[in-house]
Amino acid sequence: MNKPQAVFTSCLVIAAAGVCIQSGVAADAAVGQRIDRAGTRASAPADATFFTGDARVEPLFTATNELAVAGAYVTFQPGARSSWHTHPAGQRLVVISGIGRVQEWGKPVQEIHAGDVVVCPPGAKHWHGASPGSPMTHLAITGNVDGKTVNWLEKVSDEQYAGK
Repeated sequence: MNKPQAVFTSCLVIAAAGVCIQSGVAADAAVGQRIDRAGTRASAPADATFFTGDARVEPLFTATNELAVAGAYVTFQPGARSSWHTHPAGQRLVVISGIGRVQEWGKPVQEIHAGDVVVCPPGAKHWHGASPGSPMTHLAITGNVDGKTVNWLEKVSDEQYAGK
């Protein structure tokens, strides 16, 4: 006799990339663990509406009723960056490789390196991206409130990116 399976459709909105991916996922509630193998998730260019330069997102997992966070790797080529934005439930960025930049509204631009963890509190207006001379990849873990993960705002100007 087969155990019952729960089937659900989820929309992954990776706040750091402005990408929505629809996918049907079957989960065997009786079994519990599932392995999503590396290389089986489609990556996509980040939405140019919300990004400047070349950035790419690889979705890793979606928010569920059990865990209200989504995760993705986001890779920025030199000079690429997100627009200003906020997160209703906050975000954590774990820098995986390269050198990047982050800025919270009203504060100076800061450089980030592999191993750094950036804590973006709920509602804090900020942006993040690569430095001018290095690509940067981070793991973005983003909270979800009522299906919303991000509020996109204006583009980051070249002057703001340069810290002027």
